[in-house]
Amino acid sequence: MSMDQIKVMKKICIVTSSRADYGILRPLISKLNICVDFSLSIVTTGMHLCPEFGYTYKEIENDGFTIHKKIDIQLSSDSSAGMSKTMGMTLICFAEYFEENKPDLLIVLGDRFEIAAVCCAAANQHIPIAHLYGGEITEGAVDEKYRHAITKMSSLHFVACEAYRKRVIQLGENPETVFNVGAMGVENIKNVPLLSIEELGKGMDFDLQNQSYCVVTFHPLTLEQNTGAKQVQALMDALDEFPSMRFIITKSNSDAGGREINRLWDEYGAARENCIVVSSLGSQRYLSALRHASMMIGNSSSGIIEGPTSGIPTINIGDRQKGRIMADSVICCNPEKDAIVQAMKKALTPQFRKPAKEVVNPYGDGNTSEKIMDILQDQLDGNKINIKKKFYDVEFTYS
Repeated sequence: MSMDQIKVMKKICIVTSSRADYGILRPLISKLNICVDFSLSIVTTGMHLCPEFGYTYKEIENDGFTIHKKIDIQLSSDSSAGMSKTMGMTLICFAEYFEENKPDLLIVLGDRFEIAAVCCAAANQHIPIAHLYGGEITEGAVDEKYRHAITKMSSLHFVACEAYRKRVIQLGENPETVFNVGAMGVENIKNVPLLSIEELGKGMDFDLQNQSYCVVTFHPLTLEQNTGAKQVQALMDALDEFPSMRFIITKSNSDAGGREINRLWDEYGAARENCIVVSSLGSQRYLSALRHASMMIGNSSSGIIEGPTSGIPTINIGDRQKGRIMADSVICCNPEKDAIVQAMKKALTPQFRKPAKEVVNPYGDGNTSEKIMDILQDQLDGNKINIKKKFYDVEFTYS
């Protein structure tokens, strides 16, 4: 065999910064990890390396994956200025990493501030970026700005539904680089071996058998100043109206205000026997918790993506997810006690619960990672990725 016939493995780097993006990326990581055409490097950063957020990098290792590099960029700050300082640290650290390890493709998911900084470093060093999931709208969070910024730095786009594909094209991206593959969260629900209710409760030392319970996740509202604590208190007051219900509360992320929210949850949980507060459940336990729950409550995207596929109602509070396409099993309400209570009562009725079990999720058929693998092989094997992008103008008819 001549040297020209020897196929060189393409180097792919995946950067994950939180329990949330790793849980979604896991099916793709699994396929990339065993693919003979690619050499995969997993880099962990952000909340993964923080004890207060559960040292969630351990979940990656427990799943049998090798972490190529742990890059600690997280500052112990609960402010907007702290977010900016973390972004500065991220730029410095990842500039050094990419100088030493230049992949053929960087794969990132989502819209977090530290991931935007990672992409800035990659763009400066001419590393092509593949982005999941652009085109989405979250009007109540600064994440939307970072999501669109990452889109403009990326060369390949994997989106969750056709409306989002059109929006990425509207941002000036060539339609030939934008692929509607569905949401990986749907795939996870359909393929991850789920725990029984007994196994789930035993693993948390929290009795769930013959008990109705809800999963609660509430993140900061980064575009609303000083409202997080007030809205969490309204949510807590609403939960207290259901003393016979049990609650599994997963803590907030590291956005500005997240640590204050987590402190309030710790105090709330310590004073009540019908709830448990955890830093992270891990992917399998979290998806299992959703499957057996009466409902999901909060403002997390998992209530929009994974909740409907789990067949449970979602109570979506406030504006953090405003603008996303939502299934009919999602009830949106204002961040006020009475509104949350009424939404929970509605979600518990047989008239709402029955159709929620059969709702059609608008985010795909659960075959996302396979679609992405096919596209990656075509793009990388064919050397089709071009970091010199031409702005794609959408034709408008003006009145």
